[in-house]
Amino acid sequence: MMSQPNHPYIAWEYKEIPADSKDTSLLLDCYECFGWQQDENRLPRPGRRPAALSLKRDRRLVNRMELTRLQRNFESCLQEITQLEHTRARAGVLPALLVALAGTAFMAGAVFAVTADPPRYLLTILLALPAFAGWILPFFLRRALQQRSARRIQPLIEAKYEEIWQLCEKGHALL
Repeated sequence: MMSQPNHPYIAWEYKEIPADSKDTSLLLDCYECFGWQQDENRLPRPGRRPAALSLKRDRRLVNRMELTRLQRNFESCLQEITQLEHTRARAGVLPALLVALAGTAFMAGAVFAVTADPPRYLLTILLALPAFAGWILPFFLRRALQQRSARRIQPLIEAKYEEIWQLCEKGHALL
């Protein structure tokens, strides 16, 4: 004869979320505000890249539809933050590559000038100076453009995090 369990049956819905290790705590805290909890039967595996969070939520939540709507807004904010961070990382790449390409063109001109018959050493020196500058400047140009982009994008990222906190507060109030 089978014994009756002490607790009522709960119908769960499950969700698996890819997560970088730096975002794990944020994701666990935020998804908890939408009724999700970490599935204790499936803890994150440390060697898996990207790591995946396994979550579960009671299907009979009273405000499930509203929580799902808030959760979608939260996930949209996370995607926007990721896109903004990628924009910040890519800033300055194209201008730096163009300057390096121009430096390479000057170096090609310097090589042609030195291999000409007779060699034109003065022209070689005049073309080699901007060539070396074109090979050195991209490093500093990219860094400066990334810093300028970071200053411009950081307030947008912070505004998105503020929106996330507000969504989490609303979701937590519905639980």
